[in-house]
This record gives sequence, C-alpha cells and structure tokens, in this order.
Amino acid sequence: MVSAVFHSPSDASDALRADKAAGKPTSNPMTSTAAATLSTGQASTPTATPKAPIDWAGLALKTLAPLAGIALLIAIWALLTMKSTTFPTPLATWEEAVKLFSDPFYSNGPNDQGLGWNILFSLKRVAMGFGLAALVGIPMGFLIGRSTIASAMLNPIISLLRPVSPLAWLPIGLLVFKSADPAAIWTIFICSIWPMIINTAVGVQRVPEDYLNVAKVLNLSEWTIVKKILFPSVLPYMLTGVRLSVGTAWLVIVAAEMLTGGVGIGFWVWDEWNNLNVSHILIAIFVIGIVGLLLENALVAVAKRFSFE
Repeated sequence: MVSAVFHSPSDASDALRADKAAGKPTSNPMTSTAAATLSTGQASTPTATPKAPIDWAGLALKTLAPLAGIALLIAIWALLTMKSTTFPTPLATWEEAVKLFSDPFYSNGPNDQGLGWNILFSLKRVAMGFGLAALVGIPMGFLIGRSTIASAMLNPIISLLRPVSPLAWLPIGLLVFKSADPAAIWTIFICSIWPMIINTAVGVQRVPEDYLNVAKVLNLSEWTIVKKILFPSVLPYMLTGVRLSVGTAWLVIVAAEMLTGGVGIGFWVWDEWNNLNVSHILIAIFVIGIVGLLLENALVAVAKRFSFE
C-alpha cells in the first residue's frame, strides 16, 4: 500500500537548510519545474506570427485595371468597325492571328517567311547594332565624364549629330556597306549610341567628389577607380541609357526594314500593306508592342538585379 506524505512549506525550507549544512547539492525550483514540464510532455511552444492580410484592393488594381483598359480598347475598336467593310473587326483580326501563330516558322522561300522568322531576324539586327553601340558608347561616356578635354571636344559633335533622324543615316549605310542588312545594323548603331553616351557621362560627373578625393589619397590607379568607385555609382545611369537605347533601336528597325526589304518584321508589315492585308498589319503592330514591352521589362529586371545600393 502506497502512502502519500505531504510536507508543509516550513518542512521544505528546513529540509533545504539541512541539505546545505550537510554539503548535499540542492536543486533550483525553477529547474525542477522545467524538468517536470518536459517529462510530462507539456512544453510550451512559441506562438505563431499571424499572417498579414491579403491586400485585395492592391491585387485588383494590378490585375483587373489593366484587363479593363484592354477590354475598353477592344470595345471601342469593335464599335468603330461595326459597319466598316475595309477595316477589320477585333474578331476577324483574332481569327487571322490564330492562323498566323499556328505555324509561325514556315519557310516558302526568301520572300515568304513565317512571322516568327521575321521577328527573330529583326531581333538579331537589333542585338548586333545595339551591342556595337554599347561597346563604343559606354566607354566613351566614361571618357567624357572623366576628362574635361574629351568633354569639350566631343560634346559639340554629340549635340550636332544626336537630333538627326535615324533614317537619315540609312542612305549613308547603303552607300558604305553596299548591302541592306549591314545598313540596317548601322542605322540601329548610330541611333542607339547617344543615350548610352549621355547617361553614362552624366553618371560619372555626378559621382561624389569625396569618393574621388579618397582615391587620390590612396593613390589608386585609374582602372581601380573605374572598377571600385565609378562603375557601382554610374550603373543606374548607365542602365537607364541602355533602356532608352534598346527602345529606340526596336522602334527604328521597323522603319529601316520597310526601306531595305528582306526578312524582318518591318518588311513583313510593308509586304502585307502591298497585299492590302490590314488584319496582318494590326497583328504586327501588337507583336511589335509586345516584343518592345518584353525587352523593356527584361532590362528593368537586370537593373534591379545588378544594384549596388
């Protein structure tokens, strides 16, 4: 038979004093309580942080508002073309778009290529012209920003040539290169170099003077100054110039290809106009806008990724 013995608080304190006098180890009441709690499996768990409520208004603004704008545009288009016999309706344009994108990469000869091939050829020309402009324009922007003599020499030339229409350079390209493809690349190069030069030079000139004074005190080389001080500070300005340049390049390639011919989205638009196929022209307009938007968003993502802030 098991008997239970109850001790009063005075008995417990007397026993504790007796243990201390005898040199026996004593236990902490808090430790004993924690151990008892763990042994019974009733340990307390931290309270979970409540989740933030979903911002339904912001989500609707980001998703529903753009969709509503597109729906409004289509509705206006449908109303204006309801009784038209020459301008296609949204439904007729959609049906033609389904046919085009069902086989965008067909090839029936050099002058009959699918819409996908035309987009790829235009992007190839833009990439080549834009890449050459970046290779020349960004170092020139650093030079103008760092050198007072170079700035005084090159600024008047840039101010003179920058307002010239890009298509005015196309005959010069045809004269020099004797071919339509390099002439179009030359036109893209000359129209997209100016934003990169100007924005890079402005970024270099706005680097805090304290940074450069520290570089002088430490006797850093010019390459170290460019790599460690100028490049991180100038990068936002430089990427802004790149975004402006690629938008200009994509805009110019359509007009250049209309004049030079060959395979490309601009030539495809002009060819469809000669065939009086307005539906295909409208589809090309939407495709040009979507590709330009994708290029812009890609460069925005790059700008956010390579940030030294």
